[in-house]
Amino acid sequence: MKRRIWELDAFRGICIIGVVIVHLVYDLVDLYKIIDWKYPDWFWFVKQWGGVLFLLLSGTCITLGKHPVRRGLIVFGAGLVISIVTWAMYAWFNFNKGIIIYFGVLHCLGVCMLLWPIFRKLPWWILLPIGIGLAWLGLYFKGLTVESPYLFPIGLTAKQFASSDFFPLLPHFGFFLVGSAIGKTLYRKKESLLPQLDGKPVIGFFQWCGRQSLWIYLIHQPILNGICMLLMELK
Repeated sequence: MKRRIWELDAFRGICIIGVVIVHLVYDLVDLYKIIDWKYPDWFWFVKQWGGVLFLLLSGTCITLGKHPVRRGLIVFGAGLVISIVTWAMYAWFNFNKGIIIYFGVLHCLGVCMLLWPIFRKLPWWILLPIGIGLAWLGLYFKGLTVESPYLFPIGLTAKQFASSDFFPLLPHFGFFLVGSAIGKTLYRKKESLLPQLDGKPVIGFFQWCGRQSLWIYLIHQPILNGICMLLMELK
């Protein structure tokens, strides 16, 4: 049985916990307006850069695993489920239209995995500049608006575009490729860099969260929404 690299699971676990915390704060402050609170600096930092770390980790892990197309289809399919659920929240429960997730982190990760076979055989020293270039292009796109409402998957949005979770391919596929360059260098032997820390109690918790990150992502918002609705009833 192939041994997993514990630190990658643990870092992914930390990331998914950060996602849950950010979504909980967003639900309490903006979505349900249960508390009146000015977002602290750490919230904006995690919200802006936590997703980048997730893409870097996913790019690193893609160099170690198999069946990227199958995994990509599963993850993208999970993203479509999230889109349907958020659309239903808007259409049937009178939430703001901005809650609809058109191209969130799962859509992005799924497409990145589906594109990976095209880049798989490239060496790290080619993947790295390609990734940096795509990331730069995507960051440049953030300052632009276009007339077409259908270019949002690559990061070009119309003025009226709004989404509660938006991870366009540019710049994020760039970060994914940078992560793959890291995987092809630091983890070219497919071994942990710190094997002596594997299995420690606290680390083990984060490892478990990392291994279950897709399921945690899928179920955490329904749970958080249930908690918020209960708090609304108790107010």
